Amino acid sequence: MILAEGNFGFHHGKTAVGVIRYGPDTVVAVIDSTRAGGNVSSILPGHDIPIVETLGEALAMTPRPDTLLIGIAPTGGRLPASWRAVILEAIRAGLDVHSGLHTFLGDDPELASAAAAAGTQIVDYRRSPDRMETAVGRRHGPGKRVILTVGTDCAIGKMSVALELRAAASAAGLSASFVPTGQTGMMIDGWGVAVDRVISDFAQGTVEWMVEEGEARGDWVIVEGQGSLDHPAYSSVTLALIHGATPHAMVLVHRAGQVEHDFDHLPEASFPIAALRPFIDLHERVAGLVAPSKVVAVALNTSAIDDDAAARAEIVRIAAETGLPTDDPVRFGPAPLWTDIQRAVEGLPWVAAAAPSATPATSSGP
Repeated sequence: MILAEGNFGFHHGKTAVGVIRYGPDTVVAVIDSTRAGGNVSSILPGHDIPIVETLGEALAMTPRPDTLLIGIAPTGGRLPASWRAVILEAIRAGLDVHSGLHTFLGDDPELASAAAAAGTQIVDYRRSPDRMETAVGRRHGPGKRVILTVGTDCAIGKMSVALELRAAASAAGLSASFVPTGQTGMMIDGWGVAVDRVISDFAQGTVEWMVEEGEARGDWVIVEGQGSLDHPAYSSVTLALIHGATPHAMVLVHRAGQVEHDFDHLPEASFPIAALRPFIDLHERVAGLVAPSKVVAVALNTSAIDDDAAARAEIVRIAAETGLPTDDPVRFGPAPLWTDIQRAVEGLPWVAAAAPSATPATSSGP
């Protein structure tokens, strides 16, 4: 079951939405009293999951859930105080608890004591790994292609786009992997590191060895992006991903119609979304400080546009504005955009010039 009280939706509830849409586990219910009696299919067609008011209702579902997943990603990653009682009740009912919050539930004495007594587990996905290494300038393996999703803001679909592109590459018969760099991606794919929790000195190094692991899992490595390069609060994690992953190419994710960065916790703040073409150029210059990279496509989030024809018209407009292949791979399927991306990446001079027989620098492994 997923706890998303008062927050089920595409923004603060993006963890819930992502796990339902892409995760391998069965979700039997979503707890959100503000939407109780509804169904997840109202916002995620094809996912017939009831939205209930209480934990007791969820526990009565068949099959009975064995895990409570915290389904929100709020600003600052803190646990809402009103949720403690529900989490304690779930633990005492024998459920494991999975959380991607910055607040580590496993370090809470009351919750940890209850879990020990019940014989259940608390998993905090944002715990940093013990491995702490700075970047060593590792080269990509022969034949490997690394693509990073970047964005014009937070919470606009960089993970979803990365997963859709991985699926399209696999469907095309290619060996492809996904590198999870945030808690929701980790819940979905079962590995990774929440880079926004890593000490800054080790952020690029962490991304570097994660990409190495991604290369061991596939030839086309799709790295999940975080934040945005010009976001006053979250630019640092974006920079760490660009310089740590040293991607051959990037895909820019943008939400159609958005004109300002999201600062819902600071409503008086006003930071406009950058103009796309100069922002694309900026990404290429920043990446080029360490290794050449090119933005090869725009993945447009058209979820705010109800009409398919209007969404496609906006895709055409953004393609003309940026001069890049543009599509909404979540709404209209990723195959066409992936075809354009694959062609563009293979044509990049630093990809074509890479000698297949070159021996990459070694590291100690993930």
